[in-house]
Order: sequence, then structure tokens, then C-alpha cells
Amino acid sequence: MNQAKSGNEIVHLHTVSAGELQTLFEKGKRDQLSCIICHKPLKLFIGIHETPYFYHSDPSRSDCEVPNLEPINEDKPLEYMEQNGFKIPKSRTITETKIITEPYLKSRTITGNPPFTDKPSILEQLKDPYFQELSARGVVLDSEQLKAVMTIDGPLLVLSGAGSGKTRVLTVRTAYMLTVKKINPKSIMLVTFTAKSAKEMQQRLLSYPYMTPSLVSQIVSGTFHSIFYKILIFHEPTKWQRDLLLKWDWEKEKILKQAGRELELDDKEFAYDQALQQIGLWKNSLVFPDDIKPNDEWEKSCLFLYKNYEEYKEQTGKYDFDDMLVGCYIFFKNHPEFLKKYQQRFHYFLVDEFQDINKVQYELIKLLSAESKNVCAVGDDDQAIYSFRGSDPKYILNFNYDFPGSQVVKLTENYRSSHEIVATANRMIKRNQHRMDKKMSAQHNHGNPPVLFYPHDEELEATMIVSDIQEKIAKGANPGDFAVLYRTHTMSRAIFERLAASNLPFVIEKDADSFYQRRVIRGMLAFMRLSLFPQDSKAASDVLSSLFLKQSILQELKAQTILQDCDFIDAFAFVKTGHAFQERKLKTIPTQIRSIKSMSPLVALEIIEKDLGYQEYVKKRGNEANLEKGSDDIRDLKVAANRFPTVASFLDHVDHMTAMVQEVKQLSKHFKDAIQLTTIHRSKGLEYQSVYVLAAVDGSIPHDFALESYRKGELAPLEEERRLLYVAATRAKKDLYLSVLQTRRGRTAHPSRFLKF
Repeated sequence: MNQAKSGNEIVHLHTVSAGELQTLFEKGKRDQLSCIICHKPLKLFIGIHETPYFYHSDPSRSDCEVPNLEPINEDKPLEYMEQNGFKIPKSRTITETKIITEPYLKSRTITGNPPFTDKPSILEQLKDPYFQELSARGVVLDSEQLKAVMTIDGPLLVLSGAGSGKTRVLTVRTAYMLTVKKINPKSIMLVTFTAKSAKEMQQRLLSYPYMTPSLVSQIVSGTFHSIFYKILIFHEPTKWQRDLLLKWDWEKEKILKQAGRELELDDKEFAYDQALQQIGLWKNSLVFPDDIKPNDEWEKSCLFLYKNYEEYKEQTGKYDFDDMLVGCYIFFKNHPEFLKKYQQRFHYFLVDEFQDINKVQYELIKLLSAESKNVCAVGDDDQAIYSFRGSDPKYILNFNYDFPGSQVVKLTENYRSSHEIVATANRMIKRNQHRMDKKMSAQHNHGNPPVLFYPHDEELEATMIVSDIQEKIAKGANPGDFAVLYRTHTMSRAIFERLAASNLPFVIEKDADSFYQRRVIRGMLAFMRLSLFPQDSKAASDVLSSLFLKQSILQELKAQTILQDCDFIDAFAFVKTGHAFQERKLKTIPTQIRSIKSMSPLVALEIIEKDLGYQEYVKKRGNEANLEKGSDDIRDLKVAANRFPTVASFLDHVDHMTAMVQEVKQLSKHFKDAIQLTTIHRSKGLEYQSVYVLAAVDGSIPHDFALESYRKGELAPLEEERRLLYVAATRAKKDLYLSVLQTRRGRTAHPSRFLKF
């Protein structure tokens, strides 16, 4: 059905622009749409695979016959008639409705992939009794996996493509070394990147033939931090006492803030969390304060904090997680006799996720393996996505240079994803210039071609995804089959809100804060709150920074509310700052703030941004370290606000959603079967039946900062962004959906350059 009544008007879907669909959808939810035949409520369906249509919310009323009106094809050539020897275009009836200029774009599948060839199984076994026993337990290896398992001596690089069974290879190889080759378990170091991975590997090892808990426990296995911290605490127990560890970020930020006061850095405005990340990047890259030449004011501030942070730890004897690795590296450099002992003890090194290794981790492995050379590095340069933590694919690309005579085994069989997904991912990643040549091959084609769909904006994107998930669950799918992936946390706002309004179970990461709690967002919302609640001292406090007033002014505001018998809004007019221009501006503020409450949220945000000077504040206090610029946050907020008629209703929504984030986090631990909302970075190593990737457009993925670097001649950031999309695509087993927004943050968007095959 493509007609419905809204108020006194008849709505024809083919005359509705894509930008109006979300508004119609919301009206349907509020029962503000009705059938032109039976006058019963209608709702609007907006999914991925079908064009939008109206339907009865009561299934028993679905028999209403409403003629479908087809849109005019503007591309159809004009028809002519002959009159007095001239060709004249035939006129069109005035009842014909002109096609809208912003039409709804239908989804399409990605085409051009090579056909899937149903090949005989590549799985093979040796006659060796050990592998026969493994096979009997369901552990079967293909030829390349077998080669990786049985190549024991010398440096070995195992290029393990997405879904190629690298964990199986690592664990079978370890078990083979112990049970068949009879290698001393105490001479093996098995390094993982997470404690969860280490535990999973231990459990797998115990499921293999002839493996016992006693044997497994003798292997030195764990994360880089856990292994090298044990070395430090063994040799220098007093220096590395556990109670001296700075475990929490708030502890570290407290130290930085104390140092930052010397530079007059504002505790609320300066991004200390980003500074902490920058310091960690320097340390893990073995770059110390004396080595750094700051490139800008941001790095200059971070360097000052870095020096003070290290001095504080030296004076108090404290240390952090980064010090566990840097400290061990320095210990080995300063004590070659101890390094020699460890080189003689450990003969075999197996390192998982080698593409994620950073400088200090790489140097530690090189130091320890200098004598034996028996390093088995397992990783995929196409999945190197952690440069912000100091990781670099060059450690894989240059492996043969640092470990001469190394062998390379390529695991190119993907056992996870369907052929169409694997083929699409291959076409995507092959455009990267700096990578090791390999081409993944799918083992099945039990899936569908990847789909590109074209929402008008972030709101419609969320609606389409949730509708599609609901359809699939109604047909028997489980909520846990689905994942929605995004480049940054801020992009999850609309999908979170739509899922929160549904009855679908979903989970979000523990460290994902509410969009409305971001620094720039809070400041804008504070003006709205103050307009509605003039006695709110918290709102008054939150607007001070954006008016370039110090927090100490709050006490004067409170005093003025008593002296002048007024609220906080009027109190601004009586504030004395010692700057005539600023005081004149403050006198005009009360009228502007009071007017906000009667405006639509979108107009109110424009007033706050331009008339109240918030745009100038964001520009002056903008933080170079933030991936998401403050101006981008403002545009995101406008998209969110556009759905609401009043400031009061918008703030109610904001408070509800902020509370919902905390509630969902609490409930997440009880959900065993739920839709996953996560960043692409956090999804690495995971898999789902269906994956939806938000905003596959330039500026999102690739991110703006990568595009800016590319314009300056740097290729590496752009290539990492392509690897990020490759990781997202290869999480899907059966269905992959890529959202190509038509507008992003209120501006025209362009399809990601990574989708140009």
C-alpha cells in the first residue's frame, strides 16, 4: 500500500522524499497515519530489501484495496505530435505528480565477483597416527595448515587470512611439538594479546591427544604483559610490587592533571584521556621524553605531561602497565647476563596476532630469540588496525629482513564467510599497495551477495537495520546472529536509540559512554537546560566554559542570585570580569537564553552555536587529539534533535537515552543471545551470521583524519582504514550489509572510495 492519510492530507509514497520517510515512520508509531479506506491506523515499513510501504498495524485489516500510484519516469523520452508542420511535445496532464528530486534509493547487491567453483575438499591427513587421532576428534587440517604445524625449526611467518583457522594451527602446532617432537614444554613461550585468547588456547590444548594439565601448565603462555611482568617481579620484587601499580586511568589522569595546572590546562576542557593515550603510544614505541620534538601545541603539552608523569613515578616508585614491557626491555639491556639465561632457556617462540605487535614487544621477542631463531609469528598484515597503539604491519612485511632465512606459509582458505563475502573482501583489500600478496578462497557459498543500501541519513539508517533484523528474527534467526559495526562510538547513537525503543535484546561495550555525555554535547545541552530550569546551578556551571568564564565565576553567580533576587540566567548580567567587552556581551545573554525554550531544538542549537558563541568556543578550544572534532559532534546533535518538536521533549529523550546506556550495560551481563553493537576495532576476531556496517562513506570510513593525511601525501592512514573495512566485512558469515548514507551530519555524503571495485 503506498497511500495513507496524515491529518487532512493524503500521502502518496512516490511523492515523498527520502528525507521525509523517517518523519512518516515516527507518525506511524504514534498512530497518526490512517487507511484511506477503513480509516484504521497504518504504519510505515522501511527496510533494506523492499521499497517503503504502508501496512495495517492490525493484521486483520490487511484486505483494504488501495490502488498503487506509480511514479512518473522522468527519464522516459518526451512524446511528440505534429501540428501545422511542426513537432510539438505532447502535454502531460496536470494531475500527474512530478517525481521528487530526492528519491528513495533501492538497495543493490555487489556484483562482479568471480563465480564460486565447488571444489573437492582440500582437507587432508598424513598417515601419522597422531594426525589420525586428531581427525577422529574432529580436528582436521588442510595442507597449508599442516605445513605450518610441522615446520618447527627456524623462523616461520604464518600469514593467516581472515577465518583461516589460526588458533587451530597455533594450538595443534604446540601440541605436536610436545607430544610428537618431545620438546621440553618449559622451553616454549606462547604469547597472545588477550588473557581470553590464552585461556582459550589452553582449553583447546587439553582437548588434543596425549595432552595433560601437567604438560600444558609447564608452557610459558599468556599475554606480553603477564609474561614479562613475571620476569620483572622475579628479579626485582621490591621495585615491582603489585600495590605500586597504577591500575586505573583515573589514577593516571589525576597525576597528569596535577602537572597540567602548571600549564593552566583546564581540567574539564583538556583531553587528558587522549594525552594518556599519546604517552602510551610514545612509550610502546620506545620513544622517551628526551627523544621527542613536538610538532604542535598539543604534542608540546603532552610532552610536558609525559616528563612530569615519569618523574612522579620515579619519585613515588609507582609504575603502570606500559612500564611492564618497557621496564623488562631496559632490564635485559642493562643485564646481559640475565638476558643470556633466558635466551638459553627459551628455544621456541609462538606469537599470535603478530600484526598487532608494537615496537617494544617486537624488540623483546628479537632479544630473546637471538640465539635460537625459532620464532613462529602468526598474523595477517591485512588485519593490522591498531596503529594508535603503536602497532605497525611493517613487522610482518619486514619479517624476512629481521629473521633471515625465514619460511612463509600462507593460510588462504576461509572457513568462516561465504564465497560472495570473501570475494568482495579480496577485491577491496587488493588495492592496498603495502601488503603481502595473498588471495583468500571460501570453502562454501551458503550466503548471499553483500548488499549496499542507501539511507537518507543516520536516523533512517538505524530504522532500516532494525526492521531488517526484526524480519530475520521473525523468520527464525537469533538475536546473537547479528552485529552492527561502526568506526567510532559516536556513530552508534541512532542505532542504540532505535534498538532501545524495540523489544530486541542488545548489548553495547562497557566503555561506550552516552553520546549525550560527550564534552561538546553536554555544553550545548546545558544552555537548553538552563533555559527550561533557570535555577539549575549544574546547568549554569556547565555553560561557563563556553562563555570563556572560569569555574570560580559560579560562586559569584550564586551570590548574585541572592543579592539581586534573581535566577541564574539573569545573574549573568551582573557578573564582573574586568573586561568591558565581555561584560557587555554577558548583559545580552539572559534574553537569548530565555528565548531558547520556546524554539524547536534545531533552531535552538543554531542560536547556541552562532548567537551565543558556542561555535567560536569549539573552534578556539578544539582538541587536535580527538578523532571526532567538536564541530562534528554539533552536527551529530542536530541530526538527533531534528526529530523532536520542542526543547523539553528533546531533553526528556536525552535523559532517557543517557539512563538507558547505563541500564543496557548492566543488563548486558545477563544476555547470552543479543544483538552486538561494537566498534570495528573491538569486533576483530569475532564472527556473526549477519553484519551491518554503518556509514560506509568518505569521512567515516575512511575517517576524515586519514583523508587529511592522504591529502598531505601520507598513504599509511588510508591503507589502515581500508584494512579496517576489510576486517568489518570478514566478520560476516552469511550476510553483509554496507550502509551508504546519502547525507551524513546534515551534509551530502559520498560512497566510501573503498567500495569502488
